[in-house]
Amino acid sequence: MRIAVARELAPGEARVALVPDLVGKLRTAGYEVAVQTAAGAGASLTDAAYEAAGALVTDHPFDQADLVLSVQPLDAECLAPLPSGAATISFFPLAGRPGDIALRRDRKITTFGMEYVPRISRAQSMDALSSQAMVAGYRGAIVAAEMLGQFFPLSMTAAGTVPPAQVVVLGAGVAGLQAIATCRRLGAVVKGYDVRAAAAEEIRSMGAQAIELPLPTLEGAGGYAREMTEDRAQRQRELLASYVAAADALITTAAVPGRRAPLLVTTEMVLQMAPGSVVVDLAAEAGGNVEGVVAGSVVRVGSVRLWGGANVPSQMPAPASRLYAQNLLNVIMLMTRDGRFAPDLDDEIISAMCITHDGQVFDGTRAGAAS
Repeated sequence: MRIAVARELAPGEARVALVPDLVGKLRTAGYEVAVQTAAGAGASLTDAAYEAAGALVTDHPFDQADLVLSVQPLDAECLAPLPSGAATISFFPLAGRPGDIALRRDRKITTFGMEYVPRISRAQSMDALSSQAMVAGYRGAIVAAEMLGQFFPLSMTAAGTVPPAQVVVLGAGVAGLQAIATCRRLGAVVKGYDVRAAAAEEIRSMGAQAIELPLPTLEGAGGYAREMTEDRAQRQRELLASYVAAADALITTAAVPGRRAPLLVTTEMVLQMAPGSVVVDLAAEAGGNVEGVVAGSVVRVGSVRLWGGANVPSQMPAPASRLYAQNLLNVIMLMTRDGRFAPDLDDEIISAMCITHDGQVFDGTRAGAAS
């Protein structure tokens, strides 16, 4: 059976779905691996490296492919050569893709979305949202340190003492905790906040101070925070205002899957920050945690610069690709039986990931057919 690896065509996407180090594991499992020419170029992975690992490098990897791996969903041109009954695994946001889903349904292509891997212990090694969020959190901390224009650590010199940077991180999921840990390694004084009850201890475990507000916690499904009411959001912003004002760098990471990112920081709050302060919003593509942020751009609010993240993991394509490829490998091994790709759609992980199969469309959880 052939696994094909696609070259990413989406603007700004530098990741690749398989790295050379993992080709051998797929071959050992019984697969032939075909990699599209220059698929790894954005992550500094050469065609020669794939060939040395035992992969076929070709301009036309999709011919006779049983399974196609990619980061972003394949476009119609890439889907055309696939035989009926073939499968794809990639990230696959459902919003705004009705035509794509209809094509896959009509071609009887099986579609698996990596963002729908359930947050259960058995699936941790397949959780690409978490692996990519870790990359984004690290990148966010580095961007903040680069933009700030002052030392992160305390520096004591003969010329005097330079105080450490004050960093506030809002949202302590995978990305937020990685941002906290990285800022701490760089020597900053870090405070963190999250609406979930368990987050305070996790923040402290990273060496940061947990901001604790007199508000009820908001626990959601799968370890995510759940959406809050506007009254609570307004009260939260009021209580966070003094922490934001005292920060040299603010990093925001809060997101609710499938919904607009919560507005945590208003323009009025940003204007209270000291001149030269910076804001890094890793949720900018989902609408942003900070009012006025623009994904993929740096905008000014008074004398504060706001950096809006856009496909942040792709800004570190080599480690992001390596982690994503390992997630994919673990998914494929779960779906492999006797050297063949044979996903068991009764398995809770596989069923949760399934979007189209055998001419049917599912909602990402297979709880019932979508229209």
